[in-house]
Amino acid sequence: MIKRSLFLFLLFSGLLSAQQIKPDLSDPYHTLFTHLYFQQPESYDLAKSALTIRGVQRKKAMEIAKKLKEIYDGRGLVVNFKNVPKDKNYVDSIFNIQGKLERTVHRYAPFKEQLPEVYLEKVGTRWYYSEETVKKVEKLYRKTFLWEFSWLEKHFPSFFTTEFKGIYIWKPLGLLILLGISFLLYNLLIPVYRFVLNKVQQFILHDSYPHNKKLILQIARPLVFITILYLTGKILPSFKLNNELNSFLFTSFKIATAVFTAYIFIRIGKLTLAMYRSYRDERYTKLDQQLEPILLKIMTWFVILIAFLYILTLFGVKPMTVLAGASIGGLALAFAAQDSVKNLIGTLMIFLDKPFQLGDWVEIGNVVGTVEKVGLRSTRVRAADTSVYQIPNSKVSEADINNKGLRLYRRYQTELGIRYDTPPELIQAFVNGIRKIVIAHPDTRSESYNVEFSGFGDSALLIMVNVFFKKLDWGSEQSSKHRLHMAIVRLAAALGVEFAFPSTTLMIEQLPGQASLAPEYKTDKRSIDKTIDEIIKQFKKEEESEDPHRSDIPDTFSGMEDGD
Repeated sequence: MIKRSLFLFLLFSGLLSAQQIKPDLSDPYHTLFTHLYFQQPESYDLAKSALTIRGVQRKKAMEIAKKLKEIYDGRGLVVNFKNVPKDKNYVDSIFNIQGKLERTVHRYAPFKEQLPEVYLEKVGTRWYYSEETVKKVEKLYRKTFLWEFSWLEKHFPSFFTTEFKGIYIWKPLGLLILLGISFLLYNLLIPVYRFVLNKVQQFILHDSYPHNKKLILQIARPLVFITILYLTGKILPSFKLNNELNSFLFTSFKIATAVFTAYIFIRIGKLTLAMYRSYRDERYTKLDQQLEPILLKIMTWFVILIAFLYILTLFGVKPMTVLAGASIGGLALAFAAQDSVKNLIGTLMIFLDKPFQLGDWVEIGNVVGTVEKVGLRSTRVRAADTSVYQIPNSKVSEADINNKGLRLYRRYQTELGIRYDTPPELIQAFVNGIRKIVIAHPDTRSESYNVEFSGFGDSALLIMVNVFFKKLDWGSEQSSKHRLHMAIVRLAAALGVEFAFPSTTLMIEQLPGQASLAPEYKTDKRSIDKTIDEIIKQFKKEEESEDPHRSDIPDTFSGMEDGD
């Protein structure tokens, strides 16, 4: 009994509250509410809904009010009453094309972006749909509903016109047919779009970049999807589905279109970078090659961000709010990640200045090694002992960089120590012989070298050897030094020149009955010249037989410095 009484009380209260709702045109909120509320199934009263239309006869007003509601439903537009003003004197600012304030009027457009032609305006103390809206309703209706299926309903068998939960049976069947047509259209348009894109590629690029053909054809598929979604969106309102379903479908179509459009722009960006790489050809450096994936990543995230912001606006978030939030969030993020911002700026400076290329042997502060990678945050350098250093790009851009990879030649300097008792003639002959070896060496600069008797050491006479090797990589330099050293050692052995080493020697020149311990040197000029000529001929013969592309030099040591 109590439950029944409670039920009757709630039912009576609902009926009483429904009876208390009357047409109200005092402000934009109540005018829109009056128009839409009295076209709901549970409170349907078209005459009351038509009170929001003025300037036409009652029958015509009822027709216009109904068509306006159908236009909203057909386009999936839902009025968010939380944002509708309740101010009786609400003022909207009207701007002209140049962006200057033209005038301020009492008007409100519920769908300013989607339906700018439909708006309310204040006349006296009441709000009505504007005269412009009343005049354009027929045009908007025809534009929304391209096909009128009402005549088909009269010719359908009774089964198809029966209702199931308020929906005619023919509508879901029609949607299935539309889905089948879309699938057929997809298979028809794919070859057409590929053919057109191929012709565009041939016309614009003149087949100069045939390896980019695949990238161009990859754009065809999302273009077909966008086309099908657009055509489906034009046909769908004619089914006159309920507002909630239309809103869901159209929102889904717009999200899918945003995703496909973002995909197309990402592909276009990749194609542009590929064309740039082909255009640069030989001028396309290793650093440019490293920059390409970074630019592609930045562009990809930018496109994704724009698509994401657009999708947010589909859920009722205002564009200015999104941009303001993105700006404030970006500013806060910049303050929170100052080091990351510095590193990003440093990355840009590196790619603009190009102080080195990938593979160059560089000295950045205390780090010496080969540049392996330049990323968004740091630069990776591999040292001679194969250890890896990650240097923040902000420090790289500010540091003094010694790019040894840009050297024209690799300088090599050493000192040879020979015995103090070496005769002057033999010293000069030894120096002349080394000079001829340097000139005959295929890997040294014959026009720039120094071989001189440079001074007196603690236990040796010092001969300076200063040469420049033509090959820049570390492995080739070691091979060149090896051949130079072997030739000098052979020359010293042939001339009888002995190398000194740090020692203290007590020499007794001669004991009774014993020969002198001092070495005997050959100082005959003819004999010395003949010996030098033989050594040089032997060296040249060995160099001619030497394979210039030595396979025993490991590539992993390329770029390493002296003594590593």
